[in-house]
Amino acid sequence: MREIVFDTETTGLSPLTGDRVVEIGCVELWNRVETGRTFHAYFNPERSMPSGAEAVHGLTDAFLADKPRFRDRAPDLLEFLGDCPLVAHNASFDFGFLNHELNNCGHPLICLTRMVDTLQIARSRHPGAKHSLDALCSRFGVDRSLRVKHGALIDAQLLAQCYVELTGGRQIGLTLTDLVAERIEEAEQARTAGSDTIVIVRPPRAHAPTEDELQAHASFLATLIDPIWHRLDRRG
Repeated sequence: MREIVFDTETTGLSPLTGDRVVEIGCVELWNRVETGRTFHAYFNPERSMPSGAEAVHGLTDAFLADKPRFRDRAPDLLEFLGDCPLVAHNASFDFGFLNHELNNCGHPLICLTRMVDTLQIARSRHPGAKHSLDALCSRFGVDRSLRVKHGALIDAQLLAQCYVELTGGRQIGLTLTDLVAERIEEAEQARTAGSDTIVIVRPPRAHAPTEDELQAHASFLATLIDPIWHRLDRRG
């Protein structure tokens, strides 16, 4: 199953008061394994950046001045999102901004039935605990050393790892070992080439039995009296 984990950075807390999306980062998962495909864009909000928002994500008016408007990249974004579930932390916030921007440029809104909120999942799984992205990374041992400030792509990549842990852990994707190996190789090539793209792909855990486990299993089977498979052999 394809899913997209995404995050936005904005000029403030409410699109209804004129705040805009200035960055979006999306990470593709297939059966809860990162494929290495991402979508990342900055947008010129066509308004000034409040100092409080700039302190959170570090995006300045000067940096965003030559970036495209949201409407200019909306078709590319919608093509990447497709029609699969969309995962976000405190998803109503990101969906609210995303749909407001889509509405402003004449695109259909994204149906809220596609929304998967990791904040709600975390609250149901770990009631009473802290549920920020930093807290989830600490709980699941996810390395967040690259997260100096909030950034949509790095936050989406960190959230993707936390989402996998919240929904059962990495063993879900063991059938995709070839795909994961391919993405790891691509990531290494990108780093060797000096690319500044952050590619986070987590290899599956080893799951083959050890020699000791095989011997222990054989010893256990030897203690069974008239096991059913012997009776089946006699029937054959």
